[in-house]
Amino acid sequence: MRCPYCGSQDSQVKDSRPAEDGAAIRRRRICPDCSGRFTTFERVQLRELHVLKKSGKRVPFVRDKLARSVEIALRKRPVDPQRVERMISGIVRRLEQMGEPEVRSEAIGAMVMEALRGLDDVAYVRFASVYRDFAEASDFESVIGELARSHTAIAIETVKPAPGSEEGDPHGD
Repeated sequence: MRCPYCGSQDSQVKDSRPAEDGAAIRRRRICPDCSGRFTTFERVQLRELHVLKKSGKRVPFVRDKLARSVEIALRKRPVDPQRVERMISGIVRRLEQMGEPEVRSEAIGAMVMEALRGLDDVAYVRFASVYRDFAEASDFESVIGELARSHTAIAIETVKPAPGSEEGDPHGD
């Protein structure tokens, strides 16, 4: 592995351990030339994916680009980085398991939106503003309204009486 500091072609692995719930290996490396230390991750890649952009252009899928866009949406949000990494790995696995060599950029955006919706509302709105190309304040209002309605539906679902029980009797007697 090339050293990111001095460009040396050689580096030594000092420590290896599983990461991302066993989906990757984290390696701590040191450069023998400049003594620089850095971390690498090794992941299984099931297939070579390409992204079909809205413009019709076909480009290789880059996991780091997906991670950067998610990180921008989550900037200064109190979300555990390990949860974010698991979310990104889950999206990549879903893309690979689709079995298609090409994935539309819209499909990737929809997967990110779905994942962010369950992770952080502010990040969801931020990502939506770029993904859906918001032009007006009403676009934000619309997405925030969707979130509010989904939270209300979830709250109602969690307080619904169990089948066979009386609404006023929490014990079903």
